[in-house]
Amino acid sequence: MILILEVGLLAKQYPFEYDRTKPFIEQVGEWVGEVFYEILPKAGFEVRDEQIYMAYQLERAFADKKTIFAEAGVGTGKTLVYLLYSICYARYTGKPAIIACADESLIEQLVKPEGDIAKLSRHLNMEIDARLAKSPDHYMCLKKLDQARNNDDESLPLEDLYETLPDFVHSHAALQEFHAYGDRRDYSDLNDEQWNKINWDSFQDCFTCDVRHRCGQTLSRDHYRKAGDLVICSHDYYMEHVWTYEARKREGQIPLLPDHCAVVFDEGHLLESAAMKALGYKIKHVVFEELISRLLKNDIREALAMLIDEAIEQSEIMFDSIRRQSHSIPGSDRMSIELNERLLRDVHRMRTIIASIEEELVFESELYTLDDYQLRIVEERLEMMEVALKLFEDSGALICWATEDSDGVSLFVMPRDVKEVLESMFSQNMPIVFSSATLSVDKSFEYLREGLGVKNYLSFSVDSPYDYGSQMDVYVPEPLTGDFAEKIEISMKLIERTEGRALLLFRTREELFLFKQECLLRPESGKYSFLYEGDQEISYLISAFQRDEHSVLCAVTLWEGLDIPGPSLSNVIIWSLPYPPLDPVFMAKRSETTSPFEDVDLPYMLLRLKQGMGRLIRTSEDHGIVTVLAEEDGEHPVHEYITSVLPKGIQLQLLAGQRN
Repeated sequence: MILILEVGLLAKQYPFEYDRTKPFIEQVGEWVGEVFYEILPKAGFEVRDEQIYMAYQLERAFADKKTIFAEAGVGTGKTLVYLLYSICYARYTGKPAIIACADESLIEQLVKPEGDIAKLSRHLNMEIDARLAKSPDHYMCLKKLDQARNNDDESLPLEDLYETLPDFVHSHAALQEFHAYGDRRDYSDLNDEQWNKINWDSFQDCFTCDVRHRCGQTLSRDHYRKAGDLVICSHDYYMEHVWTYEARKREGQIPLLPDHCAVVFDEGHLLESAAMKALGYKIKHVVFEELISRLLKNDIREALAMLIDEAIEQSEIMFDSIRRQSHSIPGSDRMSIELNERLLRDVHRMRTIIASIEEELVFESELYTLDDYQLRIVEERLEMMEVALKLFEDSGALICWATEDSDGVSLFVMPRDVKEVLESMFSQNMPIVFSSATLSVDKSFEYLREGLGVKNYLSFSVDSPYDYGSQMDVYVPEPLTGDFAEKIEISMKLIERTEGRALLLFRTREELFLFKQECLLRPESGKYSFLYEGDQEISYLISAFQRDEHSVLCAVTLWEGLDIPGPSLSNVIIWSLPYPPLDPVFMAKRSETTSPFEDVDLPYMLLRLKQGMGRLIRTSEDHGIVTVLAEEDGEHPVHEYITSVLPKGIQLQLLAGQRN
């Protein structure tokens, strides 16, 4: 899906009579008040004091062009508030506003046909030009599809995939019109493993791809850059835009996202994780070899050719050392790297050779034997690699990890502190809104502020308008040993209690996989349709869960944003307390404090636990149960932790008699 709501040409006029003698944002606030007090109530919407309060708080942020932490409970209608201000401000400045969601599944929730953008368009009679800027890995890569076809990969329906490609992909004629294709959503039957064989990944070199102007990703990018009101993307993609902005300009490339007037981070408490994921360097031997070997296809001097051969050989040696020093981490697909003298020596040798190649390229460029554009790309990539390896040598300044697949080991290097990059973003003279039901810990925004490096900000917090005391019950089983079979038994009885209609949230993919394997062996699981994240495209799974009222959805990434009102979701089972993973990123955060549990693990867990519980009640008519399968461990007051994030009016109850 590329275009959400675009009816003819964008209506440039404001949705109210604009008086140029009065401040614009003040007039927006007056119109927003009219929308919430008069227009929407006539269409059946409730008047919510919490929503009105939030609206006037956002007016301050847009008027003063400041960062604001907008914590608003479930049911306050916070999405409608930030959409109204963003649309009006976009039309006032002539630049679109960016709505950045935590991940692609949350984007689908926002832009679905019955979502908030569609509601505003319909009830306010507004033409809203909102376009999706999906992350590149959500598009098919034509080169990887060709590779799979050449390898006769029997795990993929290759001929069916080729039939989905539009005719112009294979044509050399000029492209006459935009035609969206290649979106992950269009291949919902592929599981994640299959999709990863044909989708774009960070090691693809789009700059020199001969079909890049005909691939779905590129065409979609050209389309969303022309958005008039809103560009909707993920946190990851926005941070990738920030991280690559200067490099793309140096390479003569257009930045990933268009110039914009404001940014809204929906589920903003997750931005730091996205920043850490995006603000880093990725190196792989096969990619480096392909890149540097391009120079050998030109008429170059012998000295440079010998250095290139030496670099390829040293790259193999370095990655072999990385492989030997890498160790698997339970619950993570990342491997930790144990630094030793030999590895650091191999890294230093590689960096020295790259520096020598860069010096030789300066002389080579003066001979004009290399294509200027190709040379610029190679130089930019070599500079990036040298910076990454320099960080690696200065081990105290980085966080690093490795992954491994059929093409070998990949090295990931990122600065230990992302605040410097983020501070440049927050220093821009532009409204930046963090919106979520969970931004604070014990009513303090310090955990979020510290992680992001925000210095000056506005903030407010309003509770949900729902009567949780009469709508939901929260349980912990008693007794509970934490045994996996015991948790399975309890979960099955809870699922039976609500006749399906259940969401199971897991901390890791390993937990989800083990649950899935066990369920396949249990005859009682055949009574309900079990849907597992990773088996199909995520938005397809969510739709299937909502359509089949008695189904069960099992997920790792749906702690935030999932919005399933009505009886289809009446039972939330939290498999274990969602502490952060034991991966290198959080290991680094823990190493920076004298109280890692109190400063890192506990705040992260409480925010996520509160979000997971928030999946249950989405309207004033919803009812259901939440069960947290967490046992007291003697070291931490687990029940107190759970109680601290319960909505007003809720008492934690013991769920007895669940075992035979």
